[in-house]
Parts: sequence; structure tokens; C-alpha cells
Amino acid sequence: MPGILSAITEIAPQLIASATLRVETPGTGFSEITREAADFVAHSGAGEGVLLIYLRHTSASLTIQENADPDVQTDLITALDRLAPEHAPWVHDVEGPDDMPAHVKAMLNGVSLHVPVTGGKLALGTWQGIYLVEHRRKPHSRDVLLQFIGSRR
Repeated sequence: MPGILSAITEIAPQLIASATLRVETPGTGFSEITREAADFVAHSGAGEGVLLIYLRHTSASLTIQENADPDVQTDLITALDRLAPEHAPWVHDVEGPDDMPAHVKAMLNGVSLHVPVTGGKLALGTWQGIYLVEHRRKPHSRDVLLQFIGSRR
């Protein structure tokens, strides 16, 4: 049985708002940026539209993932390590043994997200959070571009 489509709503974009979020990562792992994304949407005067999130790096990534149980993040890091192990015979190792696996993991997760905004709020599911995933062992300073496109509140 096919899905049922809701009524289609139309808006004309009235607002394009942009900002850069600097995230200091502690090294390998997840840094939640949901609160900062929600604050950006609220302060921009957003109504209905989309939040575009873009990470300007190639050895970290973005994801929307469960925010209730931290064991999920632990298991996801383990899974990524299995998919792109540090001690595989990588050719690119200029920045150390964790560099090439970090590029592979970033390619798997991706560096951009889009989140619907309805009523001036992120339309995330109950257990969803927005995360920057650091794939390098050492702390890094990462830049995330946030851009809202849509109507004013």
C-alpha cells in the first residue's frame, strides 16, 4: 500500500540567513550541535523553510542520529573504525595514520545536512540530534556553515 501525501503548502522565500558556527572538538567522537542550530533558526526570525548545514572539512562529518542513548554513538564510532581501520595499507598518510581513515569516514557520513523548519523550529524527530563527528584523534577547530532559506516568522 503506498503512502498518503499530506496537503501541499507553498511559501515564497522571504529570508536567507547565514552564520558560521565554530566547534572545538575533543578528538574522535560526536559533538552535538542541535542547540546551536535551533538557536540560529530562532534568532534568524525563521518561519517555514529549510536549514542547510555544511561542514567545511574533509576529515570530519555531519549526521543526524539518536540523542537519547550515548551507547549508540560508541557503537557508531566502532562501526566506522571497522569500515575504515587506521592500520589498513593506506597510501595517503602525510598527516598520520588516522588521516586517511578520517577521509573515508567523512565520505561515508557526508558533510552536509538539510533539516526542515516548521513554525520557526527544527522539525527533528523525538530522538534525533544534529552532530559533528570528529574522525581525527586530536582536537580540531571545525567550521560549520548554517543557512536558513524560507519565510519569516
